[in-house]
Amino acid sequence: MSVGSGSLSGPDSRVETISRLAQWRIDTFGPCSYRRSDPFKLGIWNWYLSVEKSRSVYVRLFPEPGRLAKEQPPHARFLLRVSWAGPPRRSTVSPVIEQLLRTSDDFVWQVEVMSHGRFTIDVEFLDLRIGTNNATESSSSVWPNEGVVQKVASKSTLGCLSRMLTESIHADVTINTTDGVLKAHKSVLAACSPVFESMFVHDLKEKESSTIDISDMCVDSCSALLGFVYGTIRQEQFWKHRLSLLAAANKYGIGDLKACCEESLLEDISSGNVLERLHVAWLYQLEKLKKGCLTYLFVFGKIYDVRDEINGFFHHADRELTLEMFQEVLSVWKPI
Repeated sequence: MSVGSGSLSGPDSRVETISRLAQWRIDTFGPCSYRRSDPFKLGIWNWYLSVEKSRSVYVRLFPEPGRLAKEQPPHARFLLRVSWAGPPRRSTVSPVIEQLLRTSDDFVWQVEVMSHGRFTIDVEFLDLRIGTNNATESSSSVWPNEGVVQKVASKSTLGCLSRMLTESIHADVTINTTDGVLKAHKSVLAACSPVFESMFVHDLKEKESSTIDISDMCVDSCSALLGFVYGTIRQEQFWKHRLSLLAAANKYGIGDLKACCEESLLEDISSGNVLERLHVAWLYQLEKLKKGCLTYLFVFGKIYDVRDEINGFFHHADRELTLEMFQEVLSVWKPI
């Protein structure tokens, strides 16, 4: 039997919910009856329970019909319990059900033993996910508290690191740049960079003096570097100093930063910077950026836009890079 949204609801049709549990108390239920609950919200869906008695008793659980249930059907794992007030008090429990639910026909539980009068139906949702087109796959859980602890912990840690950096809390290393001095923490620097770690592990001057000389960075660029390490960098700060950050990432072995810089430089290739980007890609062995520049020049034909600069570029370019550029020309050249 298919139950639509126009079915009758009785005065005791309210469903109470708490956490992942829904409970429907029915005070009266005759020998030949049908009852459907009011809608109740769990996860992102409104739900209905219905109970029908003819020769047997059938309990149904289904989402509210509509666009949401059609486009984002719930993939639910749950169990049901039916309890009678008695005397004597009795109950029966379903097995754990895991099923994609779209309509009232998708799940029907036949209760073998059922008494007349007052009873309660409990639905305990063990998990709720948004179903996919493939019934064997599902997305991540929709429960709002999934991953909350990790998110809060990560946010709290970033806040602590930010305070450590901005307020120099127990800072134990001094960084000398070309135009200023910064304070940092050996443990944080060592954790993000094998080069910094080596400085503080071996008997080098940085370990003895608790001082690092970074003579190829200004204080603003170095602040951006520390911002990345401590998780406080701003987007505009990264964008402004990304070439300096790339050089630092390559020098100090900070792989994640190097990858971020490569992706960023790949995003805004133009005729005005493509040759510079190609040189940077070659210098720091950035294969994606190098391939992007060569594609921009030769596949998209932008080599003609830089013909005034290309002679000077070839004059100073590495011989292997020049050879690779000519190979790219041959690969896209199609003789008439």
